Amino acid sequence: MTGTHTTHEVFNQVPPLVGHNTAADPALREGLEREGAGWALEEIDELGRLAGTAETQDWGRLAERVPPRLHTHDRYGRRVDEVEYVPAYHQLMETAVSHGLHAAPWADDRPGAHVARAAKFMVWSVDAGHGCPISMTYAVVPALRANPELAARFEPLLTNREYDFGLRDPATKRGLVAGMSMTEKQGGSDVRANTTTATPQKSAVSDGTYALVGHKWFTSAPMSDMFLTLAQAPGGLSCFLVPRVLPGGERNAMRFLRLKDKLGNRSNASSEIEYDGATGWLVGEEGRGVRTIVEMVNMTRLDCVIGSSAGMRTAVALAAHHARHRSAFGELLVDQPAMRNVLADLQVESEAATTAMLRLAGANDRAIRGDEGEAALRRIALAVTKYYVCKRAPIAVGEALECLGGNGYIEDFDLARIYREMPLLSIWEGSGNVAALDALRAIAREPHTLDAFFAEADLATGADPRYDDAVDRLKKEFTSVDDLQLRARRIVEQMALVFQGSQLLRHAPAAVADAFCASRLGRDWGGAFGTLPTGIDLAPILERTETGFPG
Repeated sequence: MTGTHTTHEVFNQVPPLVGHNTAADPALREGLEREGAGWALEEIDELGRLAGTAETQDWGRLAERVPPRLHTHDRYGRRVDEVEYVPAYHQLMETAVSHGLHAAPWADDRPGAHVARAAKFMVWSVDAGHGCPISMTYAVVPALRANPELAARFEPLLTNREYDFGLRDPATKRGLVAGMSMTEKQGGSDVRANTTTATPQKSAVSDGTYALVGHKWFTSAPMSDMFLTLAQAPGGLSCFLVPRVLPGGERNAMRFLRLKDKLGNRSNASSEIEYDGATGWLVGEEGRGVRTIVEMVNMTRLDCVIGSSAGMRTAVALAAHHARHRSAFGELLVDQPAMRNVLADLQVESEAATTAMLRLAGANDRAIRGDEGEAALRRIALAVTKYYVCKRAPIAVGEALECLGGNGYIEDFDLARIYREMPLLSIWEGSGNVAALDALRAIAREPHTLDAFFAEADLATGADPRYDDAVDRLKKEFTSVDDLQLRARRIVEQMALVFQGSQLLRHAPAAVADAFCASRLGRDWGGAFGTLPTGIDLAPILERTETGFPG
């Protein structure tokens, strides 16, 4: 006979954070209205409530626990080059596409369509991996427009809200997903060092195709329907559209070598590939490949800022939820001064990132619609914000993880997964030095971008002397051109903080703006989270960490 033996009772453990609305974040909602996309709140709330369900969160966990598998050959020895995903991954993709997180805004004439998409991308943060093909599909469209014929053929399918997985002739599918295949072993961000060649085929006069031969070191989401890639054509580095399946149904000559064993998400397949005479169509002019993909870079940079903001917001919510339910030394963590300082400091960081992100999303929306002033602001403020926010996200998420103690370090808890992912967003589309130097290069080549930046900054002058002092110090950085590259990170960091301060002083609650100015601009801050100075009103800041929580 088997008896029952109980060694202990389980108590003082935090319930899972489920049944909440991830779109309830006040900074997100306020910015959405401000940037002209309040009309999308109902759909964003629907998506936010779905993201908060236990079922959806299980999709994200399953997609991570059962990573994609590469099949280079079928059981008969025929080359297939296919990647198999767990069903949960497809459920995540179907939801994202049906809600227009991919390229749908390009087919939406409403002002604020791209802002609404940015908000959806943020609230649907249940799995980072499937966000990669969603982001790339969004970014491919403006680059593809450099070839009007290809854009007319494929844009309606790229913007359609139907997820139609499987390798078939793109023209026969209900919807398409696109990817990018840019970097090579020897060059990385220096794409001009690429060695892949593109040779005009004999039929080039009639159909404009090229034969591509070479390799790519990173090709994410390799089961996408088509890719933008860079290769050396006779006229120089050029951009090409390379489909997985050619018109008529024949597989294109893209060979998968292996899937990457990444630090971050495991749900998205990142691969190494070879082009073995793959057919591609020229996008833009020969020799102007980098210029062709510039607009695509802007879109993916914005998504890096969105993804970092989403990771920080989720991390703060999980840490605050934990502190509400966990007791230590006789009282709830949320009632203990040291923890309150940490949580409030994290909320300030999260809110600064979210508010700046939405301003950039608004600038992006208006730039796409022809506003040159907003395009100039986007050009410079996006580069500096991408640099800084993506640098801050791993630190902020790491601090939030620490709020959970040992549980935060365990893969069963979501913060470990979020933490693994955060460094990627600083690396994607060029790591820190690339982003910082690009910002300075933009200022040198297009001085009006700096004018647009300071015009935005000046909108908040007079509101707080600490902010005014920070703006004055920043302007002095540009009085000398000596050692600009050496000072690049210092200058760009200051620009990012001024940009965030400008947004918070004009739009955030007074307590949030005061905490930001005192710590980030007034230099009364220890550097580590939880070192906000005395005199900051923490209560209204902490209230904003828990908006939308159940119970």
